[in-house]
Formats: sequence, C-alpha cells, structure tokens
Amino acid sequence: MKFLTYKSGKELKVGVLDEENGVLDVVLAAKKLLKTELPDTLREIIAAGPSALSTAKKALKAAQAKPKGMFTPLKKVKIATPLPGATKNVFCVGRNYKLHIEEMAAKRGGPVNYPKMPEFFSKPPTTIVGHEDKVERHAKYTDELDYEVELGLVIGKKGRNISEANALKHVWGYTVVNDVTARDAQRNHGQFFKGKSYDSHCPIGPYIVTADEFGKPDGHRLTLKVNGKIRQDSTTSDLYFGVPRIIESLSGALTLEPGDIVATGTPSGVAAGMPKPEFLQVGDIVEAEVEGIGVLRNKIVD
Repeated sequence: MKFLTYKSGKELKVGVLDEENGVLDVVLAAKKLLKTELPDTLREIIAAGPSALSTAKKALKAAQAKPKGMFTPLKKVKIATPLPGATKNVFCVGRNYKLHIEEMAAKRGGPVNYPKMPEFFSKPPTTIVGHEDKVERHAKYTDELDYEVELGLVIGKKGRNISEANALKHVWGYTVVNDVTARDAQRNHGQFFKGKSYDSHCPIGPYIVTADEFGKPDGHRLTLKVNGKIRQDSTTSDLYFGVPRIIESLSGALTLEPGDIVATGTPSGVAAGMPKPEFLQVGDIVEAEVEGIGVLRNKIVD
C-alpha cells in the first residue's frame, strides 16, 4: 500500500493511493465502511502495529468495491510530508554507495577508503519538508548546495540491539529522501551535521510504501534529475552496507521507535563529485525518485 498525508482545508488526513481511483481518506473509509476506528495520523497508525495496517487494507478493499464518492483524484490533492510533526531527528548514513565513495575519493585525489562500519549523522525536524514544498537556497550560508537522492526506511516496530537477521521485521515501509547538503559548511565545520541541517533541507515523500509491497530493499533503481536532466542513476544493489546491517548497527544501545526515519545513503552523481560542480541554484527543480515509491519533487527558492 502507498500511504500519504495530505492537506484538506486546514486539516491533515491520512490517505492511501489507488493508482486507478485516486486517494482514499482511509480513516474515514474505515469508519464509514467497516464501522472501525483508525488513528488520525500515519505515525499513530504505524505505532498501532499490524492490526491497524490490516484494518487499512480492509478499508481500501471495501472502498474499491464501491468507489463512488470515496476517492479524490490525485491531481486535486496537496500532498504533505508523510509523517508531519516529527520530534526526533532523521537518522542518516554517510558514504554508503560504493561508486559514490569512489567518486569522492577521486575528486580529492586520494585513495579509496571504505568505512569499516556505517557512519551515522542526523538531520533535525526543522529540515523536513514534503513533496512540492520549497527548499531554501540559504545563499548567505552556502555557495555549494547539493542534492542526494536516498532510500528512506520507516521503522514500524520498537527495538534496540536488533540483529541483522531480524532487522527487516522492524521496517514498516520505505520512502524517498533528498538529503540536501551545504557542502562548504560540511567541509568547514569538519563534520556532517551542520552542513546537512539547514531549514527545509530534508524533503521526504511523497509516499510511504509498506514493506510487503516494496519487497526486498535490494535492487531498486534510484534517480535524481535537476531541471529534467539526470544527475544520479543507480540501484540499491550498490549499497555498501545494506538495510539489515544499517539497522543492526544503528540500534546498538539506541532504541528505534515506530515512525523513525532512516536515510540509507546516496549513490554517485552528486554535484560535488563532478569535475566542474553544478550546484543547485534558485529556480532549479529537483526530482528524486526511487523505483516502487514515486517521485519527490521540490523547487529551490531564494
């Protein structure tokens, strides 16, 4: 299933996308068609566990059987970030695609140095925006604004010290993340956090696809376009540390909770890796896509 959060007047509603019929208000459908209550937010639905997901599936099936008046055309829906109201940072993995590690080593003119374990950093909630939301250029604070398409995973089951063998049981679904980065700030501060943490620099969405529909996280194509031209084009098969290894490492002595988002790293093709870098500028349209999820589109603004 493809879940989304969308705006209806001043309200935020939980939707499910049906490619044929449009967007279903799944909370309303459960109440109207099944006489069953679902939580009002996607974060709460995730936290409610398998029973809530089962109810959502039944509500969708019932609506598909009698679709009249139940669906809103996708083009009439204003999509929000899937999990609004975040109070925790987005967890992120740096240097996690083999060809990206190699392109950055080549740019520095040094040897290829693969990490011995996943390298984590985070992006605060103030960075999070949604599909078609504006991404600020922050020209006073960076001359080197870069893009990074990433597969994001959403935790569904609370856990700590999770084994690699059990890691995928803790994944509720997958989404698209654009880890927008101020490269000069990243370099000048000598660590990842500051250059990754400017306001609006973590677009997420447009959907969260449930793990059962997305399938194994290996082998999905990722692309990123700037003004219609492909900059990044790879697959998750090039991940240096796969999703289970990331979860095992991240959860060591650190509790992961339902609704936590983990961005798994970006492939080669970033602006900083180009012989003549083409960094993002005001007016650029950035489209990040992961096969099986969808396209996350944002415009760079002043």
